[in-house]
Amino acid sequence: QVQLVESGRGLVHAGGSLSLSCATSGRIFSINTIGWYRRAPGKQRELVATITSGGSTNYRDSVIGRFTISRDNAKNTVYLQMNSLKPEDTAVYYCNADGVLTISLRTNFWGPGTQVTVSS
Repeated sequence: QVQLVESGRGLVHAGGSLSLSCATSGRIFSINTIGWYRRAPGKQRELVATITSGGSTNYRDSVIGRFTISRDNAKNTVYLQMNSLKPEDTAVYYCNADGVLTISLRTNFWGPGTQVTVSS
């Protein structure tokens, strides 16, 4: 069974930095795209950043220049470095793996989420 577990939750002041990581476990042969989504209170979940196995990245406009996504293909792990954090970045951050090649037919997986709170 494939599992994703996020780490790096925290409370920081505006302008601060925080690093998230997402570790995967289970019988995974490859992951096409892995990345981060977030859900702020009262809002829908939104894409933050994704990265393909080839290294192509995609960011939501509001985090460009502040957040950096990276991955370790050998470990099937993804990271999110968040700098210059703003109160509007406060949300539960979820790791997502899509296009997962594993022993089951399921190809998309989510982590349970980790809370990021940015105080003003």
